[in-house]
Amino acid sequence: MSERPGNALMPNLLTPMDLEPNWEWRDKLPAHGHMSVDFERRIDHDRLRRYRLARTEQALKASGAGTLLLFDVNNIRYVSATKIGEWERDKMCRFCLLTGDESPYVWDFGSAAQHHKRHSDWLEPSHCLAGVVGMRGTIPPEFGLMQKYAKQIAGLIRDAGMGDMPVGVDYAETAMFHALKEEGLNIVDGQQIMLSAREIKNWDEIQLLTQAAAMVDGVYHMIYEELKPGVRENDIVALSNKMLYEMGSDDVEAINAISGERCNPHPHNFTDRLIRPGDQAFFDILQSYQGYRTCYYRTFNVGRATPSQNDAYVKAREWIDASIAMIKPGVSTDKVAAVWPTAQELGFETEDQAFGLQFGHGLGLALHERPIISRAVSMDHPMEIKTGMVFALETYCPATDGYSAARIEEEVVVTETGCEVISLFPAEELPIANRY
Repeated sequence: MSERPGNALMPNLLTPMDLEPNWEWRDKLPAHGHMSVDFERRIDHDRLRRYRLARTEQALKASGAGTLLLFDVNNIRYVSATKIGEWERDKMCRFCLLTGDESPYVWDFGSAAQHHKRHSDWLEPSHCLAGVVGMRGTIPPEFGLMQKYAKQIAGLIRDAGMGDMPVGVDYAETAMFHALKEEGLNIVDGQQIMLSAREIKNWDEIQLLTQAAAMVDGVYHMIYEELKPGVRENDIVALSNKMLYEMGSDDVEAINAISGERCNPHPHNFTDRLIRPGDQAFFDILQSYQGYRTCYYRTFNVGRATPSQNDAYVKAREWIDASIAMIKPGVSTDKVAAVWPTAQELGFETEDQAFGLQFGHGLGLALHERPIISRAVSMDHPMEIKTGMVFALETYCPATDGYSAARIEEEVVVTETGCEVISLFPAEELPIANRY
C-alpha cells in the first residue's frame, strides 16, 4: 500500500499510543471556545481521528471478524472522519470498508469523493470513491448497483487476505445483504463491534460533548426568559433552533416541547399549543456540535406552580440524584436502574410501557450509544460502567393532578473516581419562568 505523509489514517501505521484516551481529570472539565487559537490547546483533531480508528481496529480484532462494512453514517464518520450534509443521514447512500491493514475505503455521494481527495488528507486518495447503492430502495435492486458494489467490496476483502473471515455489517438494505451473501461473504453483526469501539471517549470527544452541552445551557436560559402565556410550543422550538445554529450546531436533531395537559403521558413531540399561566412544561434539546450529541431535558413552570407540580419535580430530582450518586467505574447498570421507580409505581403494567421514562443512554456521534440503562433491559443484562463513558440520565414523574409531570435529564462524564455533570442549567429546584 502506498504511504502518505502526515496523519494518514492507515491502520498499519497506528501505534499503541493512538489508543491512549489522554484524559486530564482536573477540578472541572473545560468547555473551550469553538475557534482554533495558538494560545490554548483545545481539540486535537488528528489525535481524535487516530484514536477513533485505533479503537475500531482494536474492537474488530477482538470480535473475530476481519472486516467492517459500514452504512451507518455515525460509524462512517467515526472510522473515516468524513461527513456530508445532514440530509444524507437516513438515505443509506454512503458506505465505508475497513479490512485488514488497509486504510478505510469510503464510497461517497458523487462529487463528495473528489472533495475528500482534496480536503481530507488523512485518507488515501485512491480509497475515496464515488458510489451509491439503493438509497432506501429508490434505485431498484434490478438496476444492478448492489451486485456491482458487492463484487467490488468482496474483491477488496479477498485482496486484503480477509476473504475467509466474517464481515461485520452495521446495517444495510435487505437487497444489499443478499448481494453480499451471493459473493460468498459471511455476514455478522458489525453494529455491536462499532458500539464497543465507540463506548469509551477520549479527551477530545469529551471536550466536544462538553462544548455541545454548553450550547444547550445557553438555550435553556433563553427559554427561561421567553416562556410565558401567548408563546406556543413551536415558537420555543423555532427560537431554540435559531440560537443553536447561530452558535455553530451542525444538526438540531429534535426539540421536544411539552406543556400543560400534554405532559402526562409523555408524547415525545411538540405542537402549536399556547403556553398558559401555571403550566408545567418540559423540553428536550437534541443537537450536535462537530457530530457530538446532546440529550438534555429541563422542566419549568410558567408564572406559578401548584404543590402537586412541585412534588412531582422534587421526586424526579431525587430519582436522578440517586442515579448520579451511583455512577463510578465498575458499577453495573442494574444497580443504577434499581434506584428508579418500577413501571407499576408510575401506573404502567410493564417496564416496556414505561421504557424511556427512567432511562440512561450513552452519548457520542449518535444519540443512543452504550451503556443503555433501563429496568426493561438492565436488570437481566447489566453492563459495566467504565471510565471515559459519557451518557445521559433522565427521570420522569407524573403529578398527582393527573396531567402535569416533571422531566429532568443530566449528562455525565465518567471519571476515574466518579462522574461529573456537564449539563449545567440550574435544575436543583423547579424553575419558575416569568414568576407572577
